Amino acid sequence: MLKVKIKDIKFNSPIIAASGTYGYGDEFDSFVDLNKIGCIITKSITIEERKGNASPRIHESGSGMINSIGLANMGVKKFCKLKLDKLNKIKTKFIISIAGSKIQDYIDVISEIEKCNGFHVGYEINISCPNVKKGGMEFGVNKEISEKLTSELRKLTSKLLIIKLSPNVTNIEEIGLFVQKGGADVISAVNTFSGLAIDYKTGKMMLSTTFGGVSGPPIKPLALAKVHKLYKNIKIPIFGMGGIINYKDIIEFLRVGSSMVQVGTINYRDPSSINSLYDDLKLYLDKNKITSVSKLIGDYNDS
Repeated sequence: MLKVKIKDIKFNSPIIAASGTYGYGDEFDSFVDLNKIGCIITKSITIEERKGNASPRIHESGSGMINSIGLANMGVKKFCKLKLDKLNKIKTKFIISIAGSKIQDYIDVISEIEKCNGFHVGYEINISCPNVKKGGMEFGVNKEISEKLTSELRKLTSKLLIIKLSPNVTNIEEIGLFVQKGGADVISAVNTFSGLAIDYKTGKMMLSTTFGGVSGPPIKPLALAKVHKLYKNIKIPIFGMGGIINYKDIIEFLRVGSSMVQVGTINYRDPSSINSLYDDLKLYLDKNKITSVSKLIGDYNDS
């Protein structure tokens, strides 16, 4: 009932633990029912170890949050040595998130991982990273660069190639078409929205970097719109995300065109939240005599 198939890969459920909210993925194996998680996406891996940005780098904002973690991670060589074997033993599928500051970084990270014996089913490519060769502009705001990066990475692997798009654009559907042309199997949409938080009394910025990524319930309507624009213009599946906290949110993302959904910010409040999301979604399907969650994909009424 809740199983989903993407290309030739079967997932136990449409619910994915989003990158950056479940550590490297192996930390939650002991107290979460991983059979209810369709997939875990690791925190983003870079070519070199990164300590991330200085504190403060997380701030609660309304019912959501704003963060500027700075891609803190152990680097690809340590990841392969210390984490990959542990991930191979978890009871659900996993995808490795990749980040870089130039195209060669992404190539080098995937090339290194491909040499290891990983059971991961795919790579999620974070193209919201600043491109140092283009003056710090995000990869994901330029359609030609997004396509070039996708096509270069497509040559390196037969695993799922998932491109995670930035929402900080006016033409997300056009960028989606270009990465589809470049060989992407799936699009993840959307990453966090750019924002800032300030103390009204002191004028002090709440993040050390001033700007950060906004996530949580406040961005859901914006994310739904981006996903729906993509769905109406591209042919490959979409992993939708942005502010999901209950089963109704999941259904909304499915109806506007997502094939699977990613759950992120709520994991900070309750790492086991995916279990209840799964149970509630299953109960909804049972009550409404819906035999497969896939029947909800793109089932919207715009009249």
